[in-house]
Amino acid sequence: MPDLPDTDDMTDAAEPFDDELEDEAAEDGDAEAAAAGDRSAALLAAIDWDDGGKAIDGDLTGAELIAAFAKRLPNRPGVYRMFGKDGEILYVGKARSLKKRVVNYTRLGGHTQRIARMIASTRHMEFVTVRTETEALLLEANLIKRLRPRFNVLMRDDKSFPYILVSEDHEAPAIMKHRGARSRKGAYFGPFASAGAVGRTINSLQRAFLLRTCTDSVYETRTRPCLLYQIKRCSGPCTGEISAEGYKALVGEAKDFLSGRSSQVKSHMAEAMQAASDDLDFERAAIYRDRLAALSHVQSHQGINPAGIEEADVFAIHQEGGLTCIQVFFFRTGQNWGNRAYFPKADPLLEPEAVLGAFLAQFYDDKPAPRLILLPIAVEDEKLLAEALGLKAERRVQINVPARGLKKDLVDHASANAREALGRRLAETSSQARLLKGLQETFGLARPPRRIEVYDNSHIMGTNAVGAMIVAGPEGFAKNQYRKFNIKGDDITPGDDFGMMKEVMRRRFSRLLKEHADEAPDAPTAAESAAAEEPEDEAEALADAAMPAWPDLVLIDGGKGQISAVRAILDELGIAEKVVTIGVAKGVDRDAGRERFVTGTREPFSLPPRDPVLYFVQRLRDEAHRFAIGSHRARRKKEMVKNPLDEIAGIGPSRKRALLHHFGTAKAVSRAALSDLTEVEGISAAMARSIYDHFHERG
Repeated sequence: MPDLPDTDDMTDAAEPFDDELEDEAAEDGDAEAAAAGDRSAALLAAIDWDDGGKAIDGDLTGAELIAAFAKRLPNRPGVYRMFGKDGEILYVGKARSLKKRVVNYTRLGGHTQRIARMIASTRHMEFVTVRTETEALLLEANLIKRLRPRFNVLMRDDKSFPYILVSEDHEAPAIMKHRGARSRKGAYFGPFASAGAVGRTINSLQRAFLLRTCTDSVYETRTRPCLLYQIKRCSGPCTGEISAEGYKALVGEAKDFLSGRSSQVKSHMAEAMQAASDDLDFERAAIYRDRLAALSHVQSHQGINPAGIEEADVFAIHQEGGLTCIQVFFFRTGQNWGNRAYFPKADPLLEPEAVLGAFLAQFYDDKPAPRLILLPIAVEDEKLLAEALGLKAERRVQINVPARGLKKDLVDHASANAREALGRRLAETSSQARLLKGLQETFGLARPPRRIEVYDNSHIMGTNAVGAMIVAGPEGFAKNQYRKFNIKGDDITPGDDFGMMKEVMRRRFSRLLKEHADEAPDAPTAAESAAAEEPEDEAEALADAAMPAWPDLVLIDGGKGQISAVRAILDELGIAEKVVTIGVAKGVDRDAGRERFVTGTREPFSLPPRDPVLYFVQRLRDEAHRFAIGSHRARRKKEMVKNPLDEIAGIGPSRKRALLHHFGTAKAVSRAALSDLTEVEGISAAMARSIYDHFHERG
């Protein structure tokens, strides 16, 4: 599905409810169904919103404003957006009839507390009409994932799933793990719940089908078979150990197996093994035996593998303590390819049917749906959802709520996993809340911190210096918020930790001021501090919790010197009073448990060795240390393998490959004469001169 334009790029329509898409539709019913996917994609790629409010009193708010909009709406399918103060996106919804749906918001009573708050906060609305309610559902799901409105059910974790890719853009296709956009030509199989599951499966498939896993550049430079060929993990197409036709047959078998035709593939191998045995070719028979054993290993190590379930996703939902857990299991080719737990952000008062229905639409927004989806309960708009998913997948998608048999057992198994996952999440959330409350009391903060940033530097004698920032909050480490800073200041003496920390803090908070200046915290009033100490409804707090852009607490791995350097930068930026900074200095003999805390408002102090807050701070510091060292090692490794040819302007991958193929090494290129360089394919006389001059000083 194409990406939507950013909200700022969505211009108001010149005429309300443009029917241009409708005018271009085919009149024949079959043609209309066939073209529905293309129309939906075109609609999503180019939305023309109508604000409908050119003649509406700008002072109207809430239900009065919504009623004024409703008078001008048509009885047609569409999507609407509700905005709050300062343009904040509050809600995205779909409707079979825009007019009837929006009118419902104007009723004086009968709304839940969540909807009543949303109506009262509404300051503006925008609309777009579509041809069918199915298109409205697809558009709604795409917008919710993109805009993340405050009052919608939101997926918290939309990390892409890993797939197995069998490439089709090379004479000898490779099998590899793939995550992200499917830009490379090839056959994709998945999704898998984790990268580990993909790795284990590829490892077994190598033994079964002997497909290569090397990169194309490595393949092209091989002159003799690699170790994988020697240990029977590859058939060696790079050096002609197998014919092109033979390798193509192996690729076809692998695709058949991953496409669900595993029984046919195994039968064919068994027949080939028997034929080889009958011919007394026991060496070839042993090869087929090992390949069959590898296939059995794939199927036996995927957990529960239900008979008769070739392709399905199994969902379960459990609600408790104001939180919701949705567990999903993936079954492909009759195998269990793993499971994952999600914790969507949703109003605790919403029924499971509503939460699961909204979740499913967003879940399949960027991935194809399987032929069968098994649910524990019927969801809202179930038939419409199945139609929309089938429209995207270009085949029939079935949604079932099994009542008995094997499919019911699978749903029950997923439900048990959902309950257990939510129980663990509630325990972790409760423990994390107590630790954050402890931080507040220990360091005299106005409220428990929602965003903690921890900074550390890593280098070896000043080389490849890297600054690292890790982030933690009510839900633990927020790894998608981590940042690394390659230290590049020319005025920093190698090994100057204070100078490095200054650069990191200046870059971090200068950007924060540029992008989120309006969200900068102010010193809390006495009333706010008192309110922060009052118990809050836990379910409501968890539902509305969001990671702010500005940190409530900054921890620095260092003592007085580091803190002085940090505060100098914060003073320079004029935000020293807005950011609470605390240094965590190593204790006597650098022993863990004897750390000294530097706050600036009191003398440095230590905590009791068994204090839970001390353990928590140690975990935060150690995570920052781990991330900083990992980033430094990655940068150092990159520098170690850096090729001198990369520094020459005009030398890209093709010319670099041609030079290395001709001369063997970059060192040989540096010693080559000008006449030798011009003999390389793709190297002109001017480029040869540029390469020669790079390695030789000209008088």
